[in-house]
This record gives sequence, C-alpha cells and structure tokens, in this order.
Amino acid sequence: MEASTGGVRIVSRRLVRPEPPASSQGGAKITTLTPWDLQYISVDYIQKGVLLPKPPTAGVVVADELASSFARALERFYPLAGCFAVTKIIGGDGITRLAVSLCCSDDDEVGAEFIHAVAPEVSASDITSPVYSPPELRSFFPMNGLLCGDAMLDPRRPVLAAQVTELVDAVFVAVALNHAAADGTTFWHFFNTWSEINRNGVGGELSAPPPVLDRWFPDTCAVPVALPYAKVEDIIRRVESSPPVRERFFHFSAESVKNLKAKANTELIGIGNGVTAATAISSLQAVLAHMWRAACRARGLAPHRETTCLLPVGCRGRIKGLPEHYMGSAVALGVAKATVSDVLSNGLGWAAWRLNQAVASFDEAKTKATLSSWHQKPHILYLEASGDPADMVIAASPRFDVYGNDFGWGAPVAVRSGAGNKLDGVVTVYQGHEGGGSMGVEVCMLPEALARLAAFMEAVHMA
Repeated sequence: MEASTGGVRIVSRRLVRPEPPASSQGGAKITTLTPWDLQYISVDYIQKGVLLPKPPTAGVVVADELASSFARALERFYPLAGCFAVTKIIGGDGITRLAVSLCCSDDDEVGAEFIHAVAPEVSASDITSPVYSPPELRSFFPMNGLLCGDAMLDPRRPVLAAQVTELVDAVFVAVALNHAAADGTTFWHFFNTWSEINRNGVGGELSAPPPVLDRWFPDTCAVPVALPYAKVEDIIRRVESSPPVRERFFHFSAESVKNLKAKANTELIGIGNGVTAATAISSLQAVLAHMWRAACRARGLAPHRETTCLLPVGCRGRIKGLPEHYMGSAVALGVAKATVSDVLSNGLGWAAWRLNQAVASFDEAKTKATLSSWHQKPHILYLEASGDPADMVIAASPRFDVYGNDFGWGAPVAVRSGAGNKLDGVVTVYQGHEGGGSMGVEVCMLPEALARLAAFMEAVHMA
C-alpha cells in the first residue's frame, strides 16, 4: 500500500494491457498524430469522473471487476494503451524536426494504468454539498500535475489512466486521458463503453459503437507532421504559478434553459447585422451567453475592455470523410469578441448571436487548409496563468453522455473534474443530472469574482 493525499489511500496500481487486435499482432501498431492532436502537447490531461452509488459488493471484488471491464473496453480503443514515440527527422536543410506517434507494442512496461483507492472518511455529501469544489477532490484523479508532453518525454507515463476510489457510501470513478491522443468526444465514448461492458457482464451485447482508430488527415497534409523543434522540451511551457481560483457548479433546469433560449431568440428580432429568419440560437448558446454576460459583471470589467469567449466547434459531421466515431482530436476553435459594454447593454440575444456566428463561421475548406499548413508555423495551445481576465474559455459539451454511465448498480449522482487546466475563466459544460435538456456548468474563476457571479446567478434563480 502507499499513502496519498486528501484522505485517499492507494490500495493498488496495475498496468492494463488488453489483447491487441489480430491485425496488429506480431508487430507494433503505429498511429500518427495529426495537427489537431499535436496542438495539445502543452496542456494538462483531460480529467473527469462520476460519483456513483455504493455497489452491493465492495473492496477488491469491485476493483477487480472494474479492472477487467476496463481492459475489455481498451480492446476497442487499443491505441490508448500504447505510448508516445518521438522520431527525429533531419531534413535536407539540416534542421531537426520531430514526428510524434502513438505506438502499441508488446512492451511489458506499456499500458493503461488502473488504480484502486479508498477514502474511508469521505462521503458522497463531502463532494456534492460544498458550495465550492473541495480541494480534496483532486486526489480522486490520476495523472495530476502532468502535461500531455510529459508522456512524450517519458514513454512509461500512460496515455490513459483510471482511478476507482471507494468512499464511505459511494464510489468515484475517474478517468484521465492525454489530450494529444484524443478529445472529449473520444473520452466519453470510452467511458460509455467501459460502463456498458461492466453493466452487461462478460459476453453481453454492446450498443456503444466501436471507434474508428485510423487518424484522418486532409489530402494535402504531409504525414507524418514534422514539428520544427529539436526536442519536446522546446515545445512545452509550464505554468509555474497561477492566481488561486475556485470552482463552483451551477445547475440550469430544463425550464431555465428553455426560458433562456426563448428569450435569446425573441431578442434576435430587430438586431439586423445579417440576422435572418433562419438564424436560431441553440440552448447551449443561450446558456453560454448568459454566463458570458454574468462573468463580465462579476469581474467588474471596464466598459471599453474587449472580452473574448472561446468555444470548441466539433468537426465530426462538419468535415466530409471524418467519421462520426473517429478516435482522436477533431475540434476547431470558435472565437467571439466584443466590448464589455456591447455584451452587457445589447441584451442576451445579441451576446448569443455573437456566439452563434462564431460557430456558423466554421469553413471546411479553410479548416483543411489550416491543418495542411500547420506544420510550417505550429499553433500550440498554452495555459497562461496570467491570461486576460476578460476571457472565457468553454470546454466539453452537454451532448456528452455523462449520466448514462451506470456500471451496473445505479446511475451517477454527480460529475466532477480534476485539477487539470483549471485557470481563471474556464467554463466546463455538462448535461444536467435531471435530463430533459438541463445543463450543469462548472465555472473556474478568481474567488471574489466567483462569489459575485454566484450572487448574480442566485438573484436570477439559476444557481
């Protein structure tokens, strides 16, 4: 046994190495990373977890059962049990460049990590009751404090890890996934597959579709993508210190979401600026516009300041040839900018329209061209501790199936995230626990601003 932090004790660790698919036996399976993957080298792992009721059995029995189903899920997502391989390429110009791939081999030291832990003094209410996410929650997640590039510096670091923590009256199941290997869509696809396999037992049929493992590149994109750096350390930029932030969950009932959407669409009338009868604000855009306006107020931003809302635009379904169940990263970035005065004075509909246009501006041809030329001047996403306090960065999606992750003894009662990528202005969106179009929104912000934001949300009955 080994001790851990936050009242959590690690009982065991094991490397899980699933049986490789027949096509890859007898040799290594190489998955070349795309520009979409490589842009995440310098960010933290994706860390998400669900709080589940206490199972009928506990202890090693439940841990062994979950480890077994974890391995069976990995058989479908086999590259995630591999490691990163970095190859140096010296061009005709004499410049050293790097190519990065996921490599699956028979190496006994490579695999996904499965951790069994116990927190004998922690109850479910210790997680769900506090107004702010308790710091102890971070110890429920694996791969804390690691950047995605750290797994390229040390191939023994797993790309995927899971931690099952037994509480007094519940179980917390957390997964950490290297963002350079896959995005949030793949993350929840794996989570859904794992829970269904465990729920159905050995031999049970799966409704979760298998992932498409082959990476997608535009026809004009050079493969492999050669990064113009001499070593991985030249790419990584670590956040040495950052202002203290807090995290708080806000729940939007289905009725609240419906009302915000109706209000935003009603206010579209008369805006002009290219708004037509076909323009429609989605539920998510209405909720995010509400949060954007509330954040501007809570932060006390000057009216003339420019404020930016960055939101992910999923490219599955938007680019021809990119499969729906593609395993990897496939996310473009939508950018909405305005002055604080405009965001606050023009109403919810106007702010939602700005977000709507950021998504609508997605251009397939331009996106493909950007990916094809990306290697010439790579755009790496960096976490900035001193980022603009007027920015808001959206993560995840209410479309991800969080509360369907019943492992066989009951649906999740809550979803939480780890310490990764927690900086001022990060807003993570989940489906709501009551279903029916409700949403859960986790806001990470400086303490004083977050307190003001909460007061505003309570005043409008949205907390």
